[in-house]
Amino acid sequence: MLELSGKTALGTGGGSGIRRAIALAFSKEGARVVIAGRRPVPLQETASSAPSGAIRCITADVTREEDRIRLVREAVAAMGGLDVLVNSAGILESGTHESTDLAAWDRTMDINVRSVLALTRLAAPHLLARRGSIVNLSSVAGLRPYAGLLAYCVSKAAVDQLTRCLALELAPGGVRVNALNPGVVVTDLHRSGGMSESDYAAFLERGKSTHPLGRVGAPEDVASLAVFLASDRAGWITGGPFSVDGGRALASAR
Repeated sequence: MLELSGKTALGTGGGSGIRRAIALAFSKEGARVVIAGRRPVPLQETASSAPSGAIRCITADVTREEDRIRLVREAVAAMGGLDVLVNSAGILESGTHESTDLAAWDRTMDINVRSVLALTRLAAPHLLARRGSIVNLSSVAGLRPYAGLLAYCVSKAAVDQLTRCLALELAPGGVRVNALNPGVVVTDLHRSGGMSESDYAAFLERGKSTHPLGRVGAPEDVASLAVFLASDRAGWITGGPFSVDGGRALASAR
């Protein structure tokens, strides 16, 4: 039996990386999925890789309240309800306490944290109606600090604490809330944050030693846990963060 048969899910940022892998994994496990992002072409590419009709796309900017309202309204109308919300939109900004531009700080908090709360508020009535669940995409950087990633680390730590608070508040209504905390995963995140191709290649090679299991992750490593947490098999699990990081959070900083 498919893990998510009959369930409906809304995911943000489904056009690339971990977010794309989660959308595809959900669709392959029987869910009907709506994905949202600012760029329609990557969204359509994700949808075309899924079983026919399993994924619908909505162009939206999660930092805009009018877009968030429209996104939830259209997703619920298209699917007839909502079982799972996946808050996976996010950015990475490099910088220290001295070099981080306050505009970059605000942008990181807006996308990585504020949008999670705002979308949860809008989706909560629909999730409560079905005793559904929320999966937030956090990071190993929410569990421990890394030099030069001040805004990102703080934003992901905030996502973890927000996850715990929401889990406690929504538990009486039967809604579960969990967070995924990946280690280094091969995506475009670091390059979009300003890392050069040569530096990124060296970073991935170094990941063989910074992750105790001896390798960096693939998006599918994270997506498989997202499927489980959204499924009925995880019906007594709420309030995580859950490391899916090859042991990186256990290792000393390097």
